[in-house]
Amino acid sequence: MQTTKLSSQSILPLTCSRAGTCCFGKAVMLNPWELLCFSKEKKITARAFRDLYSDFGGIRLTFNGKEDKKGQKACSQYVENVGCSVHEGRPLACRLYPLGRQIQFDKAHYIYEGKQFPCLTDCAEVLNLPKLSVGEYLKGQDAAPFEKAQDAYLLIMQNIADIAFELLLESGLAASGDFKTLAVWREMGNELPEISAERISKEWMDCLMIPEITTDTENPVTFAQKHNDLLLLKAQEKFGSLQTLVELHEASVLVMGVALHLSRGLGADTKGIAEHWVETAKSNGAKA
Repeated sequence: MQTTKLSSQSILPLTCSRAGTCCFGKAVMLNPWELLCFSKEKKITARAFRDLYSDFGGIRLTFNGKEDKKGQKACSQYVENVGCSVHEGRPLACRLYPLGRQIQFDKAHYIYEGKQFPCLTDCAEVLNLPKLSVGEYLKGQDAAPFEKAQDAYLLIMQNIADIAFELLLESGLAASGDFKTLAVWREMGNELPEISAERISKEWMDCLMIPEITTDTENPVTFAQKHNDLLLLKAQEKFGSLQTLVELHEASVLVMGVALHLSRGLGADTKGIAEHWVETAKSNGAKA
């Protein structure tokens, strides 16, 4: 489908409704800080919110509510005739909608699919609302901290993957002639999120999506930095003394699985990322 790219100065009929069609039939992906924000607004723990209202270990918001006229199910947080029940805690995907966000050369670009602005199809009443620039819209949606969280977790995703690279390339595993590890990396990039979630142990899934961080949770960058430190410490504790090739293979696969699962929660091109990482490892001596 054609994608239209916008600048922050582009003028569009942008608005945000608590009860719009955007609450039906969507795939709203979540990073760990967004999961925490939702839980705070719901006044429950992050673990409870994850277990009750998310899919695949916490990376996607559950849509299991009443169907609309198109047969699309409502978001689990949608209340009929009211709208979003946790509006102040909504994630970046909801704050941007109907825009998407792409990072190219360390710069954010805002896009929407197709030639016509999506809201004009399902919410034509937006034509009667004041027009805003994309920049004004993002400011009104308080998107900035959520964008910072998204960018911070993209870095964490790479940091996790780097551990998988180390376990493969710097341990003697790749030098042994191993070819199974990259085959599994590629396989994981193509698998369904429910399979990916099953592949990761509960212990690692909890560490990834509901880290034990109790201070500085309002600042997404500080939260992400603390989360990064926890993940790196856990990896060191679990994999710092591995000796056998089998152990190294299993550890590299597990850690790469964690990185790729996080990529799904960030709405990234998981297949493309996995392929890029496989090719990078091959260029550094690994076999596939």
